[in-house]
Amino acid sequence: MSGPENGRSPGPVMETHIPRRAWLALGVSTLVTFFVVIDISAINVAFPSIERDLDTDRSTLSWMISGYNVTVGALLLAAGRVADSIGRRKVFIPGVALFMVGSALCGLAPTVEFLIAARIVQGFGGAVVTASSFAVMLPEFPPARRSTAIGFAGATGSLGAVVGPALGSLVIDAFNWRAIFWINVPLSLLVIVLAPRLLSESSDPNATGRIDIVGVVIGTAAVALVMFGIIQSEQWSVADLRVIGLVVVGTALFPLLVKRSRQHPEPLLDLELFSHRSFSAASAGAALYGFAFISGSLTNSIMLQDLWQQELRTVGLVFVPASLLGAIVSPLIGSIADRVGHRWVLGFGCLLLSLSYVLLIVVIDHDPAVWNVYMPLTLLTGAGIGVTVATWSSAAMADIPPAKFGVAGATANTIRQASTAVGISVVITLLATGAHDFDLGAYQRAWMWIAGCYLLAAIVVMATFPAGNSSDRAL
Repeated sequence: MSGPENGRSPGPVMETHIPRRAWLALGVSTLVTFFVVIDISAINVAFPSIERDLDTDRSTLSWMISGYNVTVGALLLAAGRVADSIGRRKVFIPGVALFMVGSALCGLAPTVEFLIAARIVQGFGGAVVTASSFAVMLPEFPPARRSTAIGFAGATGSLGAVVGPALGSLVIDAFNWRAIFWINVPLSLLVIVLAPRLLSESSDPNATGRIDIVGVVIGTAAVALVMFGIIQSEQWSVADLRVIGLVVVGTALFPLLVKRSRQHPEPLLDLELFSHRSFSAASAGAALYGFAFISGSLTNSIMLQDLWQQELRTVGLVFVPASLLGAIVSPLIGSIADRVGHRWVLGFGCLLLSLSYVLLIVVIDHDPAVWNVYMPLTLLTGAGIGVTVATWSSAAMADIPPAKFGVAGATANTIRQASTAVGISVVITLLATGAHDFDLGAYQRAWMWIAGCYLLAAIVVMATFPAGNSSDRAL
């Protein structure tokens, strides 16, 4: 019998075909993800080498990472709003160019202060790139296949995590740590050449171009002050009046930003995003996840070099199997999330990550056991990262209309960047509680923090994220 049964009309058919143009756009945007992740992961490996070469201390050098994160976190919202308003491709390409300039300056840095300043320049470019990279390619994909696209982007990021430590350790061993920044220059040039040909322009059709400049100033200052205060608590102590003042003033600006955002036609913070339960739940879970993600790899890299006295080449190679596993898992998980939804996928991945750090606390001791103990445990971490790292982004964007891709991605990434900066500050503080580099207890306290954050992220996302996939909710 043809036609709908029982007189009921069929629901709308969700488009699933992915055009060739979408794959090309994905390729260009993920190339950017690739070299950004290479940069981050290679810096973690290079941390002790830079510390020795520039004759600085660990707390000061942590600003090489935190300064970048504060800059990106403070500017993401503004970059996302500008991208949606004037055009995503129009801001994406200059962002890549600025990231390239910052990378070259890092490679030339004669002092730790110059290096931190150059990383801040990198952060300006990174904010623009991060805010617009998903937005320049997601409109090419049908809504039912967005998690697949972001899963492939996550696989590229995982591949960068493989290449970063391994390539970084080999390059530093052959040349020096400066070479890890110079790698970004030719890759950036390639993107700048390809992007105008392969990326379509898109923007919010309702945008007027009248961006809330006052809101940009308030929001940027709020995020920067809070992140700066939290990071400085490592050196000044949590009870220091300067830390308390920075955090209080920054926090006090957020209600002003919310009030301003309710009144302006093109606010910096789009409050409608949080009316989507999937976006709110993913943002809360990703904040907890961000506390642990980068700080976990940084802690492990320092542990291998300082506690176990491993050569740089060994440190780079030991991360390869786990990162390869993550690169394989990520695109597969993207298509699974498209079908079954994000709630249990993210919960399962975060539980794997939490378990992997609990096992580190239990089995790691002063005796080096890189390949027979540590490396097998990292496979559990790699699987968890493959399941989660890109899935957080696709979960946040699952129910967002295309017109809001830029500001939605920027808001989600702002939350993650801020939490990443906090996490790094916490683990650096915890590692500093050790009497010396060979104090296992300091590393165990850091691993305990990381495991707890991953566990809380699992609980939050499983308790609050809506059931089903985006197609089910749309119907």
